[in-house]
Parts: sequence; C-alpha cells; structure tokens
Amino acid sequence: MKLESHAPTGDIEKRWDQHRFDMKLVNPANKRKFNVIVVGTGLAGASAAATLAELGYNVKAYCYQDSPRRAHSIAAQGGINAAKNYQNDGDSVYRLFYDTVKGGDFRSRESNVYRLAQVSVNIIDQAVAQGVPFAREYGGLLDNRSFGGAQVSRTFYARGQTGQQLLLGAYSALSKMIATGSVKMYSRHEMLDVIVEDNRARGIVVRNLDNGKIEAHTADAVCLCTGGYGNVFYLSTNAKGCNVTAGWRAHKKGALFANPCFTQIHPTCIPPSGDYQSKLTLMSESLRNDGRVWVPKDPANAEKKPSSIPESERDYYLERIYPSFGNLVPRDIASRAAKKMCDEGKGVGPYVGDQRRGVYLDFADAIKRDGEARIMEKYGNLFEMYERITGDDPRETPMRIYPATHYTMGGVWVDYNLQSTIEGLFVLGEANFSDHGANRLGASALMQGLADGYFVIPYTMGNYLARAGNNDKKEDSTVAKSTVKDVESRVQSLIDKGAKGTHTPDHYHRRLGHIMYDKCGMSRNEAGLKEGLEEVRSLREEFDANVKVLGSGAELNTMLEKAGRVSDFLELAELMHVDALDRDESCGAHFREEHVREDGEAKRDDEDYAYVAAWEHTGVGKAPKLHKEELDFEYVKLTQRSYK
Repeated sequence: MKLESHAPTGDIEKRWDQHRFDMKLVNPANKRKFNVIVVGTGLAGASAAATLAELGYNVKAYCYQDSPRRAHSIAAQGGINAAKNYQNDGDSVYRLFYDTVKGGDFRSRESNVYRLAQVSVNIIDQAVAQGVPFAREYGGLLDNRSFGGAQVSRTFYARGQTGQQLLLGAYSALSKMIATGSVKMYSRHEMLDVIVEDNRARGIVVRNLDNGKIEAHTADAVCLCTGGYGNVFYLSTNAKGCNVTAGWRAHKKGALFANPCFTQIHPTCIPPSGDYQSKLTLMSESLRNDGRVWVPKDPANAEKKPSSIPESERDYYLERIYPSFGNLVPRDIASRAAKKMCDEGKGVGPYVGDQRRGVYLDFADAIKRDGEARIMEKYGNLFEMYERITGDDPRETPMRIYPATHYTMGGVWVDYNLQSTIEGLFVLGEANFSDHGANRLGASALMQGLADGYFVIPYTMGNYLARAGNNDKKEDSTVAKSTVKDVESRVQSLIDKGAKGTHTPDHYHRRLGHIMYDKCGMSRNEAGLKEGLEEVRSLREEFDANVKVLGSGAELNTMLEKAGRVSDFLELAELMHVDALDRDESCGAHFREEHVREDGEAKRDDEDYAYVAAWEHTGVGKAPKLHKEELDFEYVKLTQRSYK
C-alpha cells in the first residue's frame, strides 16, 4: 500500500486556494442525488452535517447520545485560536502556522497546518454570525488572550465554556437542517462497522441502543467525526462514553491508523481523588494566563497550608525553567514538569497511590494586581466549579492541578482531502491523525474540528462525489447483509461468553488504564513498553475469556455497549505500545526516557523519525504493518524546540 497525501505544492500561501480551484464541482441540481452519512455530532460532525445539508446533499447523522446537543465537544472550555491579530501584537496566519508546527514538535504536514491557520479567521466570523457569545471588551469588540505555546493573544473565548458555546452554534445550524428534512438524525445509534466493497465505503452498520436492533445504512460517502480515544487510559478528561469503536472498525476494514502513541496530557486538571473515579475534571488552560504554578521547595512542607509557606520556600518552577514563556509553555512541557515535581516528592494534596499528585495554581498575585472583580469576571465560573468539587475557594486557597489524558493526536490516517485509505471514507476532527503533530497547542482542537467541518469537507466531498458517482449498493445488498451478519455474530459472541464471565467491562477497563498510565503514559521507556505490551496482550486474553455481560442484545444493554468498547480499547492499546516502541525518539507528547537533551527536554531524531507512522491491521494478535509518510519541511526550519 502506497501512501499518497495529495498535499499540494507551490507557494504555501496559495496551496489551499489552488487546490480548491483544481477540484471538480457538483452541479447544485445534482447534489440532491447524493447521500452522505456523518457519524458523530460534536463540532466536526455537527458542522459537517449542517454545511453539507445546506449545500443540498441528503445527510444522515448518527450519535450514541440521546441528543446531538450532548456531544462531547462541550468539554473544551478554554478557547479557540484564530489569527485575527486583534491586538496588533504581531500575530498572523504565518505565525499561527509556525507556532502550531513548532508546538507539535515538527511532526505534522506543513500544508495541512497552514490551511488550518488560514481558515481560522473564517471560523470566528462563522461563529459570530451564529450568535456565539464570545467575550467582548468594554468597546464591544471581541476579546482574546494568550494560551500555552504562544506569545500573542489569539485565543477567543466565551466565559470559560467556549466548546459548549461553539457546539450550540453548530447544533443550531444542524437543527435548522433537521427541521427542513435535509438531515435525518439518528440519536441513540452507535456505529459498529463500516460497509466496504472494492476498497470503497458503502455505508455503516449501527446498533439502536434502545432496542438492540442492528441495521445497515448505505450512502455515497461516509464521514467519521467520532473524536479521540483518550479513554483507553480509563481516567481522562473525556466523557465516559467516548470510545474508539468507529475509527477502530474502519481500521480493521483497511483504513490505516496513524501515530497512535501521540496522546496529549493536559496540565490543568483537578487531581484524582480515589481508585474508583471514572472521569477527571478538566479546568481551562486559560487559568495559566494569571495563575502561577508552584510547589514547596522542601517536600516536608507538602502538608502545610499553602498560605503558611513563605515566598522564599516556593518553587515557581515553570517561571524558573522557562523564563520567556513561564506558565504559558505548551501542554506537554508543563505536564512533564509537574510530573517531575511530584516524582521528586514535591507534590501537594492527598496521596494517590504512592505519591501526592498535585501542584498549586495560585491566583493571589493576580487578585492583588487586577482586583478580585476582574479575575472573577474572567474565571468566576471555573472558580465556582472547582469549589463545588473540592470545597476550596481559589480566591483564598490555591487550586491543586495535575496532568491528565486529554486529546489524542493519533487517529485514522487521512490525506489532504481528509479521506482515509478507504475511498469515500472521510475522517474529521480529533478522529483523524491530526494536523497538530506530536503535541497540540491549547485552543487548537476546536479550531481543527470546525475547520474540517465548515471549510474543508464541503470542497473535498464534492470533488470525491463528482469523480466517484453514486453508490449502487443498498441496505439489502450482499455486502451490507454480510457486514450486518458479522456485527450480529460479534455482539452475540460477547453475550454468549459474557453469560459465564466473572468480571465487568469496567473492571478490565480500569486495569487497562493502569497499564497504559504506568507503561505508555507521560513518559515511556523500552523496558516498560515491552512489559506493557505483554500485559495488554494477557489482559485481552483474560477479557475474552472472563468478561461478564448480562442481559441480551435485543434490549437496552449498557454493559454490552461497554464490553464492545473495552474490547476495541484493548486492541488499540496493543498498537499504541507497538508504535511507541517503534518511535525510538522523544517528540512532543511522546517522551522516551532514553532520549533526553542535557536540559531535560525531548530529544528528537529528525534523520530517522521525521515521518507519520501509519499502521495497517493484519489481524488481532498479529504484528501490524508499518507504512511511513515522510514529512517535508520547506518553510519551517527543523530545530530543537525551545520555550526558555
């Protein structure tokens, strides 16, 4: 299999414009002849479904939630980046492009990143037109601020709930098209397989989560907008239901899975509080604009009230190590630094396992400088949320934060047109292997989801449909029936084995999370990865033999849903270890302890590893096949990152 990115050449500023011009168009009168399936209704899914329907295509949209309104994009709180240069502080499309490539530690396609930066300005206009209530300054103009990994103010926000507000904008556009009949919405439906014939996506197989009915839905093209796979770690900032099934099923049908080991750790989460916690609470990274991060210099002071620890005994370690960026270093750097402090015994808060997992985020200086009213105007809802969860008022007691699994830069490999290695199967947003590279700057996830849905897929989808024509396969075709039968067999097998099982899916998911955190987490090494790989394989075998699934498939069965998702996570976890072992370097969120610079930062190997690792599925338990997409850098000089 030869990888072809279809990334355009020429002047980078003109590539997307020229590429759009070179694409084939679909006559407006002919668009109504085409049917498109969109799986997932977060930012990428809702924006794609709404936009494609507005263009005239017939769209069927699917989500496992009870309403598309409940899609998980709402968890993103901090903001969305755009190169508007409102504050005349030196921002530009090119600088956003450069910052994103650098933030991703030079493991991304230049063409994709520049396009992302280029359309970012349109996203803000689109959202404002939809009524998204971005924060505004006293003059009525949009307000923005800086975020980790940048020294300019390009992050637009909505009172700490930017993801929710942007989702409401996309959801309103989707709802309008549902009302017109252009979008047919299937909530409480989970995709369990993709229908493929002659390497062309013909549709999907879904399970009605309320009654268990399994059925095929066909279309001329399929868009997967199903988010990331951070819940492979069990404890993450993702909603409990977030899973990898759609992308993984596509992978097992021939779509390559790229860079699976690139998993981002978010530095400003509320620390875990016990062994049976199921989700970690994400606090907006925007807090780092004003809060100062510190730990006691002396581990013996960890149990003292922070107010009783004098300035001379505090280590503002991010400001000390990175004087230029300070608390605004990128997420991977801030997260590793926090872990290092805790590993050295300087962590604060209660013990979780064998160490205190927390550092202070202190707003005392900000309140003294700007006044409590101004700080509450910016972060009041976040302060309130933190107080409700922990019982501490951040105005009086510093927040305790700790890194947690958040975003995944790996995912289904796609070309410049967002098409996977299966023709007609497009993958948008976090579900694809990401424009960001080995790490993601804060406030860029919403940017990619909306860019893909609003401003990329309408063009690339039209180009595909104009060339491919209509799908002649219907729901009762041989390939559709065969795929339904495969899904029914897989579901029934889980039920049959599960009737004799001894442990719940959550039991195995929790154990998998421990393996992933310890062996394939914020830092990895060869010995640990090899151990983790064997442990995952052993756990998968145990799961297959002993997982407990009560009830039947012909009804609402949340245990069955979880079992299917955990099964996919176990297979994915194996690939993540293989990928992390193969990439014998440190870059971004992939930190191999064997490859560290003298100053403690990640040491890349550009000569041997400046490529996208795209893996081909060869069978469960069999070694996957590696395909490399070499990365060329014409505009950004490959240098070791420095945020000091």
